[in-house]
Order: sequence, then C-alpha cells, then structure tokens
Amino acid sequence: MPKLSDRTSTFTDSVIRRMTRISNKFGAVNLSQGFPDFEPPSPILDRLAQVTKEDFHQYAITWGAQNFREALAAKHEHFSGQAVDPNSQIVVTCGSTEAMMAAMMAVTNPGDKVVVFSPFYENYGADTILSGAEPIYVPLNPPEFNFDANLLEDAFRKKPKAIIVCNPSNPCGKVFTRAELETIASLAKKYDTFVITDEVYEHILYEPNHHTYMSTLSGMSERTIVCNSLSKTYSITGWRLGYTIASPEVTDRIKKVHDFLTVGAAAPLQEAAVIGLKFEDEYYLDLQKKYSQKRNFFLDGLDSLGIRHTNPQGAYYVLLDISEFGWKSDLEFCEALAEKVGVGAVPGSSFFKEPVNHLIRLHFAKKEDTLQRALTRLEKIKTLKK
Repeated sequence: MPKLSDRTSTFTDSVIRRMTRISNKFGAVNLSQGFPDFEPPSPILDRLAQVTKEDFHQYAITWGAQNFREALAAKHEHFSGQAVDPNSQIVVTCGSTEAMMAAMMAVTNPGDKVVVFSPFYENYGADTILSGAEPIYVPLNPPEFNFDANLLEDAFRKKPKAIIVCNPSNPCGKVFTRAELETIASLAKKYDTFVITDEVYEHILYEPNHHTYMSTLSGMSERTIVCNSLSKTYSITGWRLGYTIASPEVTDRIKKVHDFLTVGAAAPLQEAAVIGLKFEDEYYLDLQKKYSQKRNFFLDGLDSLGIRHTNPQGAYYVLLDISEFGWKSDLEFCEALAEKVGVGAVPGSSFFKEPVNHLIRLHFAKKEDTLQRALTRLEKIKTLKK
C-alpha cells in the first residue's frame, strides 16, 4: 500500500464531534457540540415546506443563488454600514467551515505562515496545515483573553500571509474591542497581511459588548476576508449555509476554489433561508435577549454549585476550571463526566496550543429545561475528585 499523506499524518478526529458520540453512548446531556435543541424560526421552516414543492431541486449558481446573495449583501450592509456587491464580493459555501478552507486556499501558498490566536476553534490549525501553511500561535490571556500587542507583532515579524480572528470567539467567548481590532489592523497593514475573520457569532453578544466588523476599519476592506454562516443566528447548523465576503479580486479566487471543493451549497436551503436574512431588527434583539437569559441561567447555576468558570462576552460557550478535581488528562475527565455524571463537554486542550489541561468547554444553546437537567446532573461533579 502506498504511503498516506504526510500533511494529515498528525490529524485526529474532531474532538468536539467525538464528544457528541460519547455523550450519545452514555445518554449524557450533550453540551459539547454547539448546536441548539430548539426549533429554527417558523417563517424559515414554513418557507422550506413550500420550497419542497417548487423548482429548487437542481444546482444553484455555483457561488450562490442570486436572491440569496442579494439578501446577504443587504443584511451585511444593514448591520455593518458597509456596502458589498452581491455579484463580485460574495461566495455562498457549504457552511463557514468551507468558507474558511476556501479563503485559506485562495490566499496562502505552501510554506506561508498564518497567525492563529490560542485558544482557537479546532479547524483553524487543520485548515492551515491542509493549505500547506504553518500556523503561528499567539496566546489570548485569561480571564479576559486579551493579547499582548508585542507578542502579536513578534508573530507578524515572521511575515505571515494571514491572521485568523474569531470574533466573538469560540471557545472562550471573547469579543474583541474596537481598539484591539485596530491594533490587529495596523499590524496587518504594516506587514501586508490578510485578515480572515470568523464572525458566525456576530449577533450573540452580551451587554455591554459590541461587535465591530474588521472590514469596516480604515484601510481594511481590501485585505479582510469575512467568513460567516447562518448556522448559529438562525439555529440551522445542519443546513450548512456559509459565505465569504471579500474584495472582488479575492472573491474571484475564492469562487474558483469553492467550485472545485463543493460545486455549490444546497439550492432549496438557500431559497428557504432568504426569508430569515430579511428579518427585522426585532429578531436580532430578541436573539440577544434569549441568549442573555440562557447565559445568566446557566452561569448562575454553575455558581450555585461552586464550579469556577469564565464569563463569556459573546457566543454561547463557557470554560469550566477543573483544577480542583486532580485529573492530569482533561479528555479522560470529559469521558468520565459523560459516563458517570451524564453531561457532555469538550476538553479544553483541543483548543489550546499551550499545555492547558484544566479547562473544559460547555455550551448553553439549549432549552432551559435541558440546561436545568445538566445542572442537576452536575451536582455530582464533585464525585470525580481524585
């Protein structure tokens, strides 16, 4: 048998998705993989039912159906104040996962370097390696997960082709301030670097935090590639509808990469989701209110149990500090948590380049009764002490 590829030889399966399988095995409340257990907005579901009886069963235009791209452009302009051309600046992808991969392959060459903040969503390192590039990790420092500007510039001195910025951040819930983004932007311009943003949690924020769009900062529209998705905003993670927004030159290259990666996203789902992209502001205000209530409910429950945790500024994840339990392996702790306590979590080590083994990630994008069930089970977490 010929030798398999070197670039994938160090890959494991996704730890996040593995923990879902482990949760299912033991009947645990799955707070590992970040998908909700409540319905998407009814207008989207109603439109999907109609679409099944209409003529949307063949390929859409490779880079996205015209009306879908136009709705995306209008929504982005409404919230960011930045006008984009739906024909020359948007590519619809199979989820933000493909958006990130297409962006990376469009701008990097083998041997290039890419700056990645740590902790990071596990795909970023893999995407960099699959692109033939080399990740340079820069730590975000808890509990606020701020970065050292000097360390960041040290990374930029290595002449990276791109930096990935997840804002709001998975897994730590950090929302980058405008000042922090301006620091990143100044370094990107100084060292002629692309900024690839992952903005899938743009509408899940907690007061007083505010989402600033990197592409709107001075001099950044030409060098920013926005990767986004409908998954979290509309609770349709299984629909796999993502997109990129970039300059026409970059978008032209992304279109070509996307065409050979997946050909195109699902045509009937694009048609059904258009109505969601046209929701009024009230929907997004209600979304923030709903997630704020979930966050407060869950964090208050953790506090009542005496479990130390982070306080997310955005997204719907919380990191628990398990130092007191005495486990050397956070993965083994999470496996025991699923089996013996009945709650699914993700080991923090899968998100950090640094040797971090004392944090685990839970998410709270669940119904309140599901969260209460998880909190009731977490009353037994003390039994896992070594």
